[in-house]
Amino acid sequence: MHQRQRAFTLIELLVVIVIIGSMLGLAVFSMGSAGGSRELRQEAERLAAVMALQLEAATLDNREYGVQLRRDGYRVLAYDEPRAQWLPPEGQRDHLLPAWMQLDFTLEGTPLQLPASDEDDSTPANQPHLLLLSSGELSPFNLRLRDSRPGGQTYSLSSDGFSLPLARLNQTGK
Repeated sequence: MHQRQRAFTLIELLVVIVIIGSMLGLAVFSMGSAGGSRELRQEAERLAAVMALQLEAATLDNREYGVQLRRDGYRVLAYDEPRAQWLPPEGQRDHLLPAWMQLDFTLEGTPLQLPASDEDDSTPANQPHLLLLSSGELSPFNLRLRDSRPGGQTYSLSSDGFSLPLARLNQTGK
């Protein structure tokens, strides 16, 4: 009735170490090595999702929405028919980008100079740059979200006025 104790062999230990190392390598690789490029991609995808959600809300609510842009961020606006003015929807706040990110915007083929902040904005108060209409259409645009640091990447969002924008990495960086 003597039980024999069994120890791990060297090969078993090496196999376990290789498995753990592989799993750690995959985890690091999936998180990405460049935090800035991941954050840039997330911001581009967030902006595309905001536009898609507001366009859906516009068709469901039969209400016009818009997006007012600045180089350092953006805000969603809704058209208030009784007051005949654009106002931020209740509970909506401006979204500010990190200081190293910048927006560039082209509307219907014409590049627009976006203000750096609200103080620099020559656009009339609460006037959107981009319209999201209850008909399901939106302003044809091309927007670039870029890392303004040297060697930074650029993501593009664009629409022909009928399709939803998707965030795409600009391979040329421009």
